[in-house]
Amino acid sequence: MKTYITSIVAIIAFAFSVNAQEISKNAIGLRLGDNDGFGGEVSYQRYLNENNRLEFDLGWRDSNNVEAFKLVGLYQWVFPLDGNFNWYVGAGAGIGSFDAGEVDGTFGLVAGDVGIEYNFDIPLLLSLDFRPELGFNEDFNDDVNFDIALGIRYQF
Repeated sequence: MKTYITSIVAIIAFAFSVNAQEISKNAIGLRLGDNDGFGGEVSYQRYLNENNRLEFDLGWRDSNNVEAFKLVGLYQWVFPLDGNFNWYVGAGAGIGSFDAGEVDGTFGLVAGDVGIEYNFDIPLLLSLDFRPELGFNEDFNDDVNFDIALGIRYQF
């Protein structure tokens, strides 16, 4: 009986160690969505431990009315689904700067994140996520913006 229990514990530990290898150490790429004009973001993910990572996104906007950039950092919890699929949730904050002609300044934001990703056998990661952001600046961004984006990242 003792050998049977030890075998079951070893199999479960092996299963969890296999899932832990799903998150790559680093991933860099693009996150393409639309959140109040911020359509493209350069995205970087950094492994922390078997189910957690950090994500940093630098977005920019250049239109006739406003020029702006924002930097967002998120802490994410990653959960395996089936095969190479994972889902994740996260929370974080960001800062940004804008120039809207007569008005310019900085703003802050808090963000949430929920998404699904597919980890290919090659070093490619595709994701689709939903990110609500609450901004803090009366002149530029003082409400909730909803962002749905497609991410494509190279893993290394």
